[in-house]
Amino acid sequence: MHTSFLLRATACALLGLHGGAAFALDPLSYANYDQVKTRALHLDLKADFTKKTLAGHAELTLEWLDKEARRLDLDTRELAISKIEAQDARGRWTPVKYTLDKFDEEKGQALHVNLTTQAPKVRIFYSTATSASALQWLTPAQTLSGKRPFMFSQSQSINARSWAPVQDTPSVRFTYTARIEAPAGLRVVMSADNDPKATGKGGWKFNMPQPIPSYLLAIGIGELEARTLGGRTGVYAEPKRIEAAAYELADTEKMVEAAESLYGPYRWGRYDMLVLPPSFPIGGMENPRLTFLTPTMIAGDRSLVDLIAHELAHSWSGNLVTNASWKHWWLNEGFTTYVTTRILEKLYGEEVATMNLQLEQEEAIESLKDLPVAKQALLTRDADTSSSTYTDEGLAYPKGAWLLRTLEERAGRAAFDPFLRGWFDGHAFQSVTTEQFVAYLRTNLLEKHPNVLTEAELEEWLYGPGIPASAKYAKSQRLVALDATTAAWLKGELATAQLDTKGWTALEWMKFLNDIDNKADAARLKELDAAFALAKSSNNEVAFRFYRAAAHAGYREARPQIQAFLMSVGRKKFVVPLYTALRANSADRAWAETVYKAARNRYHPETQVGVDKAMKSK
Repeated sequence: MHTSFLLRATACALLGLHGGAAFALDPLSYANYDQVKTRALHLDLKADFTKKTLAGHAELTLEWLDKEARRLDLDTRELAISKIEAQDARGRWTPVKYTLDKFDEEKGQALHVNLTTQAPKVRIFYSTATSASALQWLTPAQTLSGKRPFMFSQSQSINARSWAPVQDTPSVRFTYTARIEAPAGLRVVMSADNDPKATGKGGWKFNMPQPIPSYLLAIGIGELEARTLGGRTGVYAEPKRIEAAAYELADTEKMVEAAESLYGPYRWGRYDMLVLPPSFPIGGMENPRLTFLTPTMIAGDRSLVDLIAHELAHSWSGNLVTNASWKHWWLNEGFTTYVTTRILEKLYGEEVATMNLQLEQEEAIESLKDLPVAKQALLTRDADTSSSTYTDEGLAYPKGAWLLRTLEERAGRAAFDPFLRGWFDGHAFQSVTTEQFVAYLRTNLLEKHPNVLTEAELEEWLYGPGIPASAKYAKSQRLVALDATTAAWLKGELATAQLDTKGWTALEWMKFLNDIDNKADAARLKELDAAFALAKSSNNEVAFRFYRAAAHAGYREARPQIQAFLMSVGRKKFVVPLYTALRANSADRAWAETVYKAARNRYHPETQVGVDKAMKSK
């Protein structure tokens, strides 16, 4: 989900959106969507695991906005195009000329389809590259069964163009259908209607009736089983993981109901989830109708369900109301992070939600020390013509949520909750900018409650560095009590054997390990490990934090567990910081490089890029 971006190669025109707002065309897309927009997409593709390609054609249904336009510009990346056809008014298909621009390392290639008339549809026949940035092809050995291969996509932010020629920008939404051929014994699933009773005879068929942006195009192919969780919820996973996944995700139906009670009807039909192999590079991806999840969230005790709540929350913020370009990323992730806390509170109570929130805020503050000041705002005032001025993606989650939390606390929920629901309802299936949100905020909240937030404060939240001094910090009584325990243990006033951890939640362990990182030496970590078997923890969030502290402290007796973790888990959030921590100690660098050499091919390309950068750092 986190990619770096280059400049838009062409000048940006202004495009009018809903409500009379105007903004620059997405600088990360070559598409001329101010002249013509894709309204529907059909994919007819065959998956070849030997060649590691998808091949077939894409059919785009077009809406022409400029009566003078005769060219369709699309985004591609390493697609081998064999021919393009256009449909005339009588339904006949004829070949048309096209050109591909020079390849750009980040943005791929612009595809120019030259037309004599404003064709209602075009068909593009193509094959993906084996190195398609959105797709990872796993060998049988990289799956749980070890018997069959697996493939999955990760299209966000601008990688959909590597497996389909599309207008690859969140400003364009389209419905889609698909027919996918796959080897016998493998099931295909997509971010669309998935029939658990489908057999794949004649190809696996899909329909997404709601319009989505391209980054939500998703596909998975593998040995999969399905389990029903509730009336409209279910999970797909490899056979050896399906029971554990179904147990972990048992509360999903309740989460949907909780979110609906706060923000209105769930508008996507079913909410299914796909638990992927461990190489999936992120925690979850909010693909509508089929959220993709990392198996690292399976702890056996449902202690990491905040991830599920987060991806579900995207059904309102992100999927339903979408940032118009990646400059406005915080509108997707900041809003979703706020909604996540509200869902957790609704289901598990205020204390659990507050513990999550406090940990989230503390980790945000800690992250600031490694971020340039210029990257600490939610967005910059610069025109949206270059990604070079985009702010930090990671900070947008907690800082954006913190702003909304501030509005909620000052206005009161009686005023704020209808305000936020109105934002979702009024902008459903639209792409929006920060300017649109600010206009809505002023009209629907601040004019009615002028003491909630001053203009100066709003400016500081949006464009200022770090967290404003006026921000109110979440305080969990359980975590406040833990602070005294941690301090006493670090000072040696409380022996490891005296730590009363029987009632600790995973969140308490996570905070404790955060707070002792770079403060406890190898001997103290050995004591902890001996007492609580932290190096063998089944909770990956806890295990990661222990391994990071172990790496910083030079506790090398944990190396076997760290190596096993790095060889089996490909989640970027864990892997990159852990290699970074190991490299920080000169005595561990050679060992870390040896582990990475063996593990690299197991990682998704996005994770590889992140670790490659970390391993080259000084």
